[in-house]
Amino acid sequence: ALGSTQTDFGPQLKSLNKERFTVVGWDPRGYGRSRPPQRDFPPDFFERDAKDAVDLMETLGFGRFSLLGWSDGGITALIAAATKPQLINKMVVWGSNAFVSQDDLKLYNMVRDVSKWSERMRRPMEEVYGAEAFAKTWESWVDGIAQFAHRPEGSICVEHLPLISCPTLIIHGEKDPMVPSFHPHYLHKHIKGSRDHMPSLTVCVTPRGWK
Repeated sequence: ALGSTQTDFGPQLKSLNKERFTVVGWDPRGYGRSRPPQRDFPPDFFERDAKDAVDLMETLGFGRFSLLGWSDGGITALIAAATKPQLINKMVVWGSNAFVSQDDLKLYNMVRDVSKWSERMRRPMEEVYGAEAFAKTWESWVDGIAQFAHRPEGSICVEHLPLISCPTLIIHGEKDPMVPSFHPHYLHKHIKGSRDHMPSLTVCVTPRGWK
């Protein structure tokens, strides 16, 4: 949440093979370098982000492309792959969830006050947004993600998962403090064509057509 290509993907963007891949780093509206506008969190903000991402790639002239997304970016990728299957070759998501549980709400509320974060965690975000704007926008994100808990099944994109047909790699950190391990299990179970490969709850692969 609130991450950007600058704060979260610097080493990857630097190291990925530019001769083999064309790499596009994208900040959702209101995040990172996609400001203005001010970020807001209406009920459909993930769908809006997914549409923006697909629209950008089409505007850049990519007929088909693959997606890599972390955290909220992974949720955005799941929705994009479900709603525009004809455009997506393959997908990698990590640290992502399709619903919000009561356990998740407790975690979100525990980190709501950024003044209680360590300086190491807070500083990169403050360098991008400024201290006051980051604190305010983070609180808005907590409220925005919490609204999904009031939906049936706490759904963010539960209904989209059966529509995903591209080869999908699901990665999850064994010690992820914000996304419990039941979330990658759920994704693996509900994205069709999946086969389990999850040593120590670290990696889950859904490799239909994956090479």
